[in-house]
Amino acid sequence: MSPVYLLFLGLLLAVLSNATTNTTCGEGQIRLENGTCVDEDECKEEIEVCGNNAVCTNTIGGYYCQCKTGYQNNKRKLNFTAGDGSECRDINECTENKTICGPNAECNNTVGSYFCVCAEGFVASNKQERFNGSQNVTCNELECDRLYNESQSVQIPEKLKDMLIELKSSCLQKGVSGEEMLQILLGAFEDYLSNMSLMDTKIITALFNSVENALLLIGQLANSSISQSNLQNRVELLIHRSPNAPHGGLSMSTDSVQLNSHWETAAGNSYKGYAAASMITYESLDNNNSAINSYSRRKSISTDQFRLNSKVVTITVTNRDTAHLKKSVKLTFSHLQETSMKSVCVFWDSTLKGGAWSNEGCTVHQSNTKSTVCLCSHLSSFAVLMALYEMEDVFELKLITWIGLSLSLICFLICILTFWLIRSIQSTRTTIHLHLCISFFIADFIFLVGINQTTNKVGCGVVAGLLHFFFLSVFCWMCLEGVQLFRMVVLVFNTTLSRGYMMAAGYGIPALIVIISASVNYRGYGTPRYCWLSLENDFMWSFFGPVCTIIVVNAIFFIITVMKLAQKFNSLNPDLSNLRKIKTFTITAIAQLCVLGIMWIFGCFQFNEEMLVMSYLFTILNSFQGVLMFIMHCLFSKQVRDEYIRFLTCLTMQKSSYSEFSTNQSSKSQVSKSIQNTGEARI
Repeated sequence: MSPVYLLFLGLLLAVLSNATTNTTCGEGQIRLENGTCVDEDECKEEIEVCGNNAVCTNTIGGYYCQCKTGYQNNKRKLNFTAGDGSECRDINECTENKTICGPNAECNNTVGSYFCVCAEGFVASNKQERFNGSQNVTCNELECDRLYNESQSVQIPEKLKDMLIELKSSCLQKGVSGEEMLQILLGAFEDYLSNMSLMDTKIITALFNSVENALLLIGQLANSSISQSNLQNRVELLIHRSPNAPHGGLSMSTDSVQLNSHWETAAGNSYKGYAAASMITYESLDNNNSAINSYSRRKSISTDQFRLNSKVVTITVTNRDTAHLKKSVKLTFSHLQETSMKSVCVFWDSTLKGGAWSNEGCTVHQSNTKSTVCLCSHLSSFAVLMALYEMEDVFELKLITWIGLSLSLICFLICILTFWLIRSIQSTRTTIHLHLCISFFIADFIFLVGINQTTNKVGCGVVAGLLHFFFLSVFCWMCLEGVQLFRMVVLVFNTTLSRGYMMAAGYGIPALIVIISASVNYRGYGTPRYCWLSLENDFMWSFFGPVCTIIVVNAIFFIITVMKLAQKFNSLNPDLSNLRKIKTFTITAIAQLCVLGIMWIFGCFQFNEEMLVMSYLFTILNSFQGVLMFIMHCLFSKQVRDEYIRFLTCLTMQKSSYSEFSTNQSSKSQVSKSIQNTGEARI
């Protein structure tokens, strides 16, 4: 073969080989040395395929390009490839979307991005100097002018004005933190309160308003929750910063005050990206400042004297609509001194004659000698304190008590003599009535002469213990009467109760309760106002607990007794005379239980605030117990009435005999004198 022919044949084989290769591997693929076709990664090229500010993404058999965040394709394409004339250019987000940063914020474009800053006089809700529109940050106005403006200068003392100007200047300084401003506030207030006397209610109003405004600003500026204190004040501040509104409970406390509320109350309906709640306790506001005791009731004119018995606090929240809260806030105040005087929950109302304490919207939820729990339905410009005043004894109640108890003592004495001396009526039932009346007589006598003897604490405690014992004894003997009636109806024989058992139940059980109560809490006997059981630590339930138990047990016995009595009346051969007698006994016993039970129900409720009606009902029922006992157990009993008539008849007959004897002696004397005179005349 010729060389030309061989060269032509070689070229032909090369062309055929290349054609075979192209048809075997697809587009975007390459053949390896072993003949395998694999995808070609165009994005691995040393030279950027997509150009500047673009990202290359490899695909099977190809690739595509996308602009980086903050850049946009000049042809408005999302995906493109090299060589189509596309390039990525910086986006000016500030011109593309003029509201991207939200209101009160300025947009600043950067290469490939942007950032937002709050306008002058505004602060970001997340407390960051820079943010972007995707973070849901709001710019809230920093109202430094609320601290002080010239229109208030006439009403504010010079010293307070200087303090507010200092706070305002620090507020206007760009970059000041909430922690720094709080230190300035505490230092300024410490200096002011230690050198000024708050003798004017207008000064107190200005002080509280200034504190509230300052705490609102500090809540905006603070990065996180704060707790600070000095000699004059103690501040607790809680902060929640999040795009989502907070939920759940909120609580703050100091040594003397505890606040329980909800984050929904602090945030309100218009959530601004943050919520704050703060509480400042004034350590130095006390009774030495006469203006701080100014009190006014909107509902009634009162001449009562009031004084502080707790620390004063100011509560602020970011929510501005707190005039009528859906959920009341709870404030627990520790008393400055233990007392049983009546407690009133109040807030400082600046609209009342320059400022005064008012109980509008605040109620006492619970109170004892050491603390008071208040429920308030508002927080607007709010300062809560507890004002205590001596609850004056109502003259009418004292009069009812003295007259009623005196009559009761006389009636109880008659009942005791009746059940003790009249042999014909004596039985197990009258023995129970005798000791019931003895217990009542001693209890009422001690109550009458010793309830107010609070000068001697030991003596007062003894009086309270004796009252506890004898009033419990009354209920125990009353319960024994129910048991006796039950036995009379149910049992045919052996219906009497052993005297020893009755004494053990009537006096032993009360003694055991008093001994246990005294050993557990002997300080519970006697209060600063009365020689009775203390309300502190629920010690009153050492009386009301057994009483309620006895009433329930007695009621069960009476229900069973009435049911059995009804069955016996419907029997074939009822003993009508005996059953009628038992029926009468049962009715009087049930009436007695109702009167005693209702009386002590009123007695329980009279310890609550504004329960004067309960006090009247309790006093009337308690004072006339002796009269009621005498009527039910003596005058309603025919046998006792007959004995009274027999006794009165005997007294009348004795008087008649004495009168007749005196008349006869006088007649004989006159006849003798007449004879003597006649003889003398004859002589």
